[in-house]
Amino acid sequence: MKRILKIDDWFHPDGFPISVERREPQEHFEPHAHEFAELVIVTGGKCLHVTGQESWELTAGDVFVIAGKREHEYRDLEDLRLVNILYQPNQLKMGLLDLPSVAGYHALFTLEPSRNIRQPTKGRLHLTGKELAQVIELADRLDAELKAREPGFGFMATASFMQIIGLLSRCYGRSPSPDGRAVLRIGEAMSHLERNIHREVDLEELATIANMSQRSFLRVFQSATGTSPLAWVIGQRITRACNLLRHTDRRVTEIAFDVGFNDSNYFTRQFRKTTGMSPRDYRMRQGSA
Repeated sequence: MKRILKIDDWFHPDGFPISVERREPQEHFEPHAHEFAELVIVTGGKCLHVTGQESWELTAGDVFVIAGKREHEYRDLEDLRLVNILYQPNQLKMGLLDLPSVAGYHALFTLEPSRNIRQPTKGRLHLTGKELAQVIELADRLDAELKAREPGFGFMATASFMQIIGLLSRCYGRSPSPDGRAVLRIGEAMSHLERNIHREVDLEELATIANMSQRSFLRVFQSATGTSPLAWVIGQRITRACNLLRHTDRRVTEIAFDVGFNDSNYFTRQFRKTTGMSPRDYRMRQGSA
């Protein structure tokens, strides 16, 4: 039976959704999955990383994300040293601002963790010595805040975590690997969707950005995100609408147009389909929470 690491066992009792686990060195650990996401930074040594039927060698500077309940383990360990940043994506209270416009963000945090997008033996993010030192410094700050837990630690820890994500997203954009560039092109298409969230989805344009046929692009996008480009855009629009409903008193019709819907009735149907309630009910429930 597959072992699944539980949130309650790996996060502080106060519920803060970020945790740092250092493994210096990493001991053998049985195959396992998580109830949370894990950002893994290899700081030294090497090993064979195994996920299902796939495996590849890890060395210092490698960075990857394990998301969902994907099983993995480390074999043939040789002084392997890791910094594992555990996080609960749905519980993080942080704004991405313009980060989704960075193709490397989508490549590393959406496409790379996907099980079926491609063979994982190529194209993983590998940091230079300078980049690795920068990431370790930020991870040290994050770890210190989480250990001290002084007043305001949540803000400071979240800020450090955001810096780590931002830096890694930029680093991925400088990946020299041909396979990494292929994944990055899909990320560029997703960034294009983010920047043009109000426009109609143009499949031909997206496929051109990704340097793929339309059929191949649809297949890869579906594999990576679990949905179509149009459904993904609608989801992003609904997410933005939820934020506006929570934090402003603007009319529902105004919000619908602001996030890219041309028909408020269609917006309401899509909102109900996604959240299970109308925009007005959502606002009332959030206000009373």
